[in-house]
Amino acid sequence: MDRLMEPTLNDIDEMIVHEKMQAALEYQNEAWADGIADGIEPEIIADAAIALALRETIRTQGERGAEAMLEALRERMLAGEFSPERILQ
Repeated sequence: MDRLMEPTLNDIDEMIVHEKMQAALEYQNEAWADGIADGIEPEIIADAAIALALRETIRTQGERGAEAMLEALRERMLAGEFSPERILQ
């Protein structure tokens, strides 16, 4: 096999992170659907999910880590990454 075609460790790490992200999104989608089915409003589910994510991030990475995550999410939001109208190419 040509060395240029072999994945690097960085490529493999990125693939693993991508697969974990896909699995995590599936879990979140299931939890969201369960909450909606139980009559919980989307705003309440979203608030609870964000609060839990912040608590866990602060627990594992501290307040500065949580602040960095929030800033990165803010930038991604402003770039339109989470907009339902966003078209993936």
